[in-house]
Amino acid sequence: MRILYFVLISLIAGVLVGYFLHPDFGNTYEIMLDVLILLIGVDLGMSINSKEIKRLGKKSLVLPLETLVGSIVGGTIGAVILGTDLKWGLAIGAGCGWYSITGPLIAKYSAVYGAIGFLGNLMREILTIILYPIVIRWVPKEKAVVMGGATTMDTTLPVITKFGGREAGLVAFVHGFILTAIVPFIVPIILAL
Repeated sequence: MRILYFVLISLIAGVLVGYFLHPDFGNTYEIMLDVLILLIGVDLGMSINSKEIKRLGKKSLVLPLETLVGSIVGGTIGAVILGTDLKWGLAIGAGCGWYSITGPLIAKYSAVYGAIGFLGNLMREILTIILYPIVIRWVPKEKAVVMGGATTMDTTLPVITKFGGREAGLVAFVHGFILTAIVPFIVPIILAL
């Protein structure tokens, strides 16, 4: 549980620093994210053998499809409850947590829904970081990966690996990789409808 407090304190500190100091980090976050992914990949590669990868194969391939369908259904339900055009709910849901692409893609059609798409998918990532360690008490660690959507390949991977173990980390990486490959195609198709 200490890690959750650390994550929350770090998030609040980051918001306060950004609000009061306005530092310009440029693309430093991308470099740090790339290094993080490299280190996690090295760790996974050193500890998982080919038998484990074969055993996880089907689970790793089916889970992203379930996540995509669930996200789109969730977006549809959200649009119906809020009384908005179904297209926006579908597009925001299809973002699968990848806020940095979902927001800009939707913003080409509507700045308001682009901002909502950005914030909704950002919240998915933040909630995954906070809730994954709690949810795995009731849901199998590999299945709980769906919470993070496309982010399980990068930003939520350290949390999943720490609390779910290396096997869940491998599932998460494949899960996020597949969704990251799909989302840039699905969202524009939905927006073109």
